[in-house]
Amino acid sequence: MTAQSHEEIYLLGCIAREDRRALAQLYDRYARVLFAFALKIVASREEAEEVVLDVFERVWKTAASYDPKKGRVDTWLFTIARSRSIDKLRAKKRQGKLAEASEQNAQAEASTSPEPLEDAMVRERRQQVLEALAKLPPEQRHAIELAYYQGLSRNEIAAQTGHSAGTVATRIRLGLNKLRQYLDEAR
Repeated sequence: MTAQSHEEIYLLGCIAREDRRALAQLYDRYARVLFAFALKIVASREEAEEVVLDVFERVWKTAASYDPKKGRVDTWLFTIARSRSIDKLRAKKRQGKLAEASEQNAQAEASTSPEPLEDAMVRERRQQVLEALAKLPPEQRHAIELAYYQGLSRNEIAAQTGHSAGTVATRIRLGLNKLRQYLDEAR
């Protein structure tokens, strides 16, 4: 191991103990190169900056879990940056599809006048869904809202909430099962 990698491992240990100066030192050492790396993937300065911030937020939250036996600190940082960059690309692609679908729906709705009965049924079903959502435990409701209303993947939700992707997936699954049960009871 090089002296630099020993120092970086030491910095991560300090970060795990919530030493902000250690995080600043690691940031100063890697921010530019991680930015350049992310920029090549996401092709947007703004999104590359967000990736770098996401990387160091993740480092702050998970520094204690870093295992030097599994790889070097720089490799770990670049892996996080690559993952976050790919998540950004997927989100952008999903948002483009959502916007396109939304536009198509708006055009379809404009070309057909809704039947009063159909309109009333849609409003009633929407109200039932909102009431069922309100009955869910907050962590399940929040995960479902992030996934379905904001279009985030479970990895994006995990990064945003600080929970593991498995925990997020479980909360969504349990919440959807409860929603289905509540909506079946409302029929």
